[in-house]
Amino acid sequence: MLVPTYGKEVSRIDTDGFQRGFVWTKAQMDRFIESLLLGFPILGIFLVKQTSHNRLLVLDGQQRLLTLQKFYEGVHAKREFALRNVSEQFMGHTYKTLGEALQFRLDDSYLNATIVATDGSPEMNEAIYQVFERLNSGGTQLTAHEIRVALSAGPIIGLLERMNSNPGWRELYGKRSARLHDQELTLRIIALFMQADDYARPLKSFLNKFASAFRQPDATVLEASETFETAAEELRALGPSILRSHGASQINAARKEAIFVGVMRAIAAGNLTNDLEASIRALGSDPEFVTATTRSTADRDFVMLRLDRAATAPKA
Repeated sequence: MLVPTYGKEVSRIDTDGFQRGFVWTKAQMDRFIESLLLGFPILGIFLVKQTSHNRLLVLDGQQRLLTLQKFYEGVHAKREFALRNVSEQFMGHTYKTLGEALQFRLDDSYLNATIVATDGSPEMNEAIYQVFERLNSGGTQLTAHEIRVALSAGPIIGLLERMNSNPGWRELYGKRSARLHDQELTLRIIALFMQADDYARPLKSFLNKFASAFRQPDATVLEASETFETAAEELRALGPSILRSHGASQINAARKEAIFVGVMRAIAAGNLTNDLEASIRALGSDPEFVTATTRSTADRDFVMLRLDRAATAPKA
């Protein structure tokens, strides 16, 4: 069984950027260990069977497994892992100081594991996605994209991670998202650039189908990713504020997605304007564009509207 780590390459795993970062707080970690010591029932973990190598990847359970690893090793965040957010009987204990009886109780604990097998087809992946989404009720829930990258693990996720690591994109987006929101946005951009006419709600299903269909990226996807990188460099030259609404400190995903797709379309058509900055900033005064990027942003009509409005801005 392998636990891929977000943003780090593991040669034995078919995808990079698979797992979210470690997001549990110390209090969540302490309470999980305490629950095991008290013999309380624990939610099971979910594993995805990687059929190409007959390996099991952790879909849900990374936080629990890594918490156990850290507690046994006695170190978390470069500090001694001693229990603090627990009842008096366990307060201050590390694994080594628990005593033989409690160590045995912890060692004898078990986690149920559900193995999710898929043939890789979009239909099967979507069915499994829907089932898991309904079971996804743990302490820190998986995001839609964290589920998606497990079911579509392979070259497409590696490609998204390379796009997500592009220097221009990183400067425009900002710091990495521990929950893969930045990587998901690269998927939104490339999927809408290539297949906007096929878009239908819900957005997550549209992205699921795209990721599954292009798990092995073809030439058109690779070309689109190169266009994305070119667009990132064009926009990077204008500064990160170019993608934000006037006065906004946070990036609006719908606005960013639309502007990126519009610039990519202009690049692909060879008619990118020489006054790109003014054209993009003018979108902030376009009431239809503003509405389509702030209200019901997953509705097909608003998706198509903002893409169409953004597509007119970068043209010469």
